[in-house]
Amino acid sequence: MIVTLTMNPSVDRTAHLPSPLTVGGVNRITTVDDSPGGKGVNVARVLAGGGVDSQAVFPAPEDDPFVAMCGASGVAATVVPAVGAVRINLTVADPDGVTTKINAPGPEVDPATLDRVCSTILALARDAGWVVLCGSLPRGVPDDFYADLVAELRPAGARLAVDTSDAPLAALAARLPGAAPDLVKPNGDELGQLVGVDGAELERRAADGDTTPVVDAARALRDKGVTTALVTLGGAGAVLVDDGEAWYANTPPVQVRSTVGAGDSALAGYLLAEARGLTPEDRLVWAVNHGSVAASLPGTGLPLGLDPSTFRATVRRLD
Repeated sequence: MIVTLTMNPSVDRTAHLPSPLTVGGVNRITTVDDSPGGKGVNVARVLAGGGVDSQAVFPAPEDDPFVAMCGASGVAATVVPAVGAVRINLTVADPDGVTTKINAPGPEVDPATLDRVCSTILALARDAGWVVLCGSLPRGVPDDFYADLVAELRPAGARLAVDTSDAPLAALAARLPGAAPDLVKPNGDELGQLVGVDGAELERRAADGDTTPVVDAARALRDKGVTTALVTLGGAGAVLVDDGEAWYANTPPVQVRSTVGAGDSALAGYLLAEARGLTPEDRLVWAVNHGSVAASLPGTGLPLGLDPSTFRATVRRLD
């Protein structure tokens, strides 16, 4: 079983426009879609769609419509009772694939709820192969929450993955190697945060076809206790550094319709392949194909149950 934690779940509402967004003008919406979101929920949805047993953990009122929405989407959920409605995140999408995100902060989490979240995750981790800690942290949760939780979870024996950004990621980086997860899934900018280099430069070099700085930065995480880094680089592909070895995979050509959930889908694709005992190269291919398919779907469209025979990413080993 793979357990995911989403501390700041959201109803992902996508408003589709017939033309590019006019800032300061009148924009008329063609359709609106709602789906259960938050990074860990997205990962759990893709895992379930791929036939892997998963459990999405999140704080929410038990009667919140979000809970029913998860059930209707096939997500097995453990709801930690909390006060405050699940937030609504708005994505405005135009036909050219340009997305504008407007994210709500979410309700404040009180200390009692935080304690219930930790005890729930610790209990589930005893029977889990992976525990995946995902996304932003809501108000009331300290920046070092993930770092603390990684340290607490390690004795349970489950492998640990973290996919976050900004202050929680900086707090995790400051606690390495003591709070090192087994797997991180940064983009180029987040990788820079983790190892103290210019992430924008990493992404620029990768876009120009030079992934050497990304590989060097990802390998530096080995010295900080992180076994595996899956670095997603958007249209420039992705790099996997696993136990010191490195591979690159290209992004198959797709018409980008929405990037929402693409990184989450890449992480889920990697975990799906890992659950099947596939090689690191194949895990990277699965990650890139799941991410690229997600980007080709509107709104928070997720790649559920992809047929591997249709995968088009190619992979090569790096020195």
